[in-house]
Amino acid sequence: MTQPEKNKIECPHCQQKLLKWACPIESKWCSEYMYICFNDDCSFFVEGWDWMLENYNVKASYRYRYNPFTGETGSLPVYSKDAGRESIIP
Repeated sequence: MTQPEKNKIECPHCQQKLLKWACPIESKWCSEYMYICFNDDCSFFVEGWDWMLENYNVKASYRYRYNPFTGETGSLPVYSKDAGRESIIP
């Protein structure tokens, strides 16, 4: 696998560096890891709380994610600021 492009490992919403994150074994992403934005001030994450409440009536948000194996980008649902942090790969 080639190295991801520099702009792919920065969040397009806040320009912070994405962190390498281990995908749960039971996930359907079929990847060993992805890159996730864990910036709590990122507009994608901050605005996600209201959007999820208004559209799904749940107290949740999402974080920007990038899969370097497929090139897919999207969101990672989270239910707290700390959700998912335990899977950050140092």
